[in-house]
Amino acid sequence: MKAEQVSEHIWSLKSWLLIPVRVWVVTTDDGVTLVDAGLPFMTTGILRFIDGLNAGPLQRILLTHGHSDHVGAIRGILDRYAVPVYAHRIEIPYMEGALPYPRRKKPERNVAKGLAAPLAESPDGQLEPIAGLKPYLTPGHSPGHVVYYHEQDRVLLAGDLFTSKNGQLRRPMPMFTADMAEAVKSSAIVQELMPRRLEVCHSGPVFAAGEQVAEYMRMYG
Repeated sequence: MKAEQVSEHIWSLKSWLLIPVRVWVVTTDDGVTLVDAGLPFMTTGILRFIDGLNAGPLQRILLTHGHSDHVGAIRGILDRYAVPVYAHRIEIPYMEGALPYPRRKKPERNVAKGLAAPLAESPDGQLEPIAGLKPYLTPGHSPGHVVYYHEQDRVLLAGDLFTSKNGQLRRPMPMFTADMAEAVKSSAIVQELMPRRLEVCHSGPVFAAGEQVAEYMRMYG
């Protein structure tokens, strides 16, 4: 597993299974937040990195969505740290197997029922900040896909909202994307936030991504 510090408070942990798979470790005053949980074989590396960081204990796991390559290490991590796991309320029935993901023939029980709690929402339906991160609902790749923006570091942890190539935004993988048109529409959040750095799970980082979004939406919309 390769670790890279991407900003003052954020580290990327990368492993490979045909393609790169990334999770992110975010430090806060009360300890550490893990964004996404990768694949099962990443469990030991994630725990070893958190222990070696000496930034405090793991406090929570935040999920961009519930596909199997984003939740695989949860069970092993929870054996060590009894912490809450959060996802968008729309995503939870899909990841628990109550509903099949769009374009999938069968439900997938990627996490145990009741394991994940819904991200907190304000009365007007906006997602509440958590651990220095502001979540935004960005459906398309999955029904309840969420990105997390670290406002202080200006880093957007975008999960599978995009892939990238040579620093350029590219579509999420079509085979695994529920509604590509909706995913492309959701990319407008990047133009609103204008992050300094955008991180995606299965490709390299993108800098000044906000300047690319209009062309991206024209190309794929």
